[in-house]
Amino acid sequence: MRLAVPSDLDPAAFDGWRPDAPVVELGGETMGTYWRVRLAAPRDFQQSLLETAIAERLEQILAEMSHWRPDSLLGRFNRAPGGAWFTLPPDFAAVLEAALAVAERSGSAYDPAIGELVNLWGFGPEPVDAAPDEIKLAAARSRAGHARLAYDAGHRRLRQPGGLHLDFSGVAKGFAVDALGEVLRAQGCRHALVEIGGELLGMGMRPDGDPWWVDLETPAKAAAPLRVALHQLAVATSGDYVRGQHTIDPRSGRPVAHALAVSVLHSSAMWADAWATALSAERPATMQALATREGLAVRALLRREEEVHEWISPALTALLVTPDEQLA
Repeated sequence: MRLAVPSDLDPAAFDGWRPDAPVVELGGETMGTYWRVRLAAPRDFQQSLLETAIAERLEQILAEMSHWRPDSLLGRFNRAPGGAWFTLPPDFAAVLEAALAVAERSGSAYDPAIGELVNLWGFGPEPVDAAPDEIKLAAARSRAGHARLAYDAGHRRLRQPGGLHLDFSGVAKGFAVDALGEVLRAQGCRHALVEIGGELLGMGMRPDGDPWWVDLETPAKAAAPLRVALHQLAVATSGDYVRGQHTIDPRSGRPVAHALAVSVLHSSAMWADAWATALSAERPATMQALATREGLAVRALLRREEEVHEWISPALTALLVTPDEQLA
């Protein structure tokens, strides 16, 4: 078992830590998948209050960003006529700004404005019977792309250029993980592992003094297991080994075929989510250069002909401990 451990301890991780804290597990459904929280309960912990706060926060996010709800803010923006301006609430604006930043820094390997392409391939609310033809793809690509958006960050106002569909599938789940972390802290729970559909955030420490350990998602026999100490860290994975080839390259408009699983570690689950999506769309050499340039901790499992090859970025390599260190 290979281990990745942050080299520096965050003093904030010790706030409120108790070796006798009971571990409580909560969970439910959201965003077409599941959410889970495993927490070291503080004194005077009130589980019902936390469960209510989590449900309310998730509902707020879905009401703004759900691709499957026609009455969500995102749905209303997608149906709006060209020239319509929307004043965005803070959550929506934060997700949009992060998505646009990754789109710019990745050369549009990730793009939040390809909702129509996502729908054409059957990854949206409605199933499709067949892959789109070249005419439909070309038409959808002509209406897509973040470059068509006009965004006034100072006033949080976004303009619909006409026919453009936003899709936050590659970033909203990570944002929701971070948001649940904030809900936990507000309820006095500073030591927890938060998960939504495979995107995870580790806060503080377990009662036994260990960090929250998680194994990077590794399809059978694709690579040796890699376990990560989520010490004030998040991890997100993008790939096709569970849901098939559902990551769309915004530049070609077609699903990506080479990325089996790309995992990114980051202090924010939202940023890890967006970068995992962007890196999955890039060809291997470009992906490696981009991850290295951005200083991202990445483990990528990439197909090359009939084989799967693992690549670990320099930032993640720096976190790997040697066998001697594991025994220490």
